[in-house]
Amino acid sequence: MARRTDTRERVVRTAARLFHAQGYHATGLNQVLAEGGAPKGSLYFHFPGGKEQLAAEAVALAGAQLCAELRSALAAEPDPVDALRAVLGLLGAQLLESDFAHGCPIATVALDAGAQSEPIRAACAEVYDSWQRAIAEHLDRPDADELAAVVLATVEGAVLLARTRRDLAPLHAVGARLGVLLGRPTG
Repeated sequence: MARRTDTRERVVRTAARLFHAQGYHATGLNQVLAEGGAPKGSLYFHFPGGKEQLAAEAVALAGAQLCAELRSALAAEPDPVDALRAVLGLLGAQLLESDFAHGCPIATVALDAGAQSEPIRAACAEVYDSWQRAIAEHLDRPDADELAAVVLATVEGAVLLARTRRDLAPLHAVGARLGVLLGRPTG
């Protein structure tokens, strides 16, 4: 018999995957439960705040997973420009692997439900803040926080364009300009 926490974790993981691909409003609770292999009665037992609570927790999980991948890619390369190019490569590989169905695991939910739900907006903001902190720590310079915000916004926009166009060219363009963005002399 599965432990109670196994069901809860399975539902959060399933919700994260579905919200990522379909958005908040297009993902039904019955679909989450069916694909997560959870009985109907378990939803409000594990998530008394309903779909909104489930979405906030799914966003936090998906965001933490990508943050760990981001930190790993950054740690593997001491040069910030090369490290961020590696991150772009990772994001591009994820887009290709999903046939452009999965872009940023947070953006779909943030755009779909963040304006109507304070818990979901707060969860999305915390994820974006964690990614920005990871980038800023790797930049290690006085203007790191501000520059990390610019880098994050640029990368997030490139992922959206790449997904929409079904083409990695926006990611490649950002990668080609990272040196200029980060103040590396051209030459």
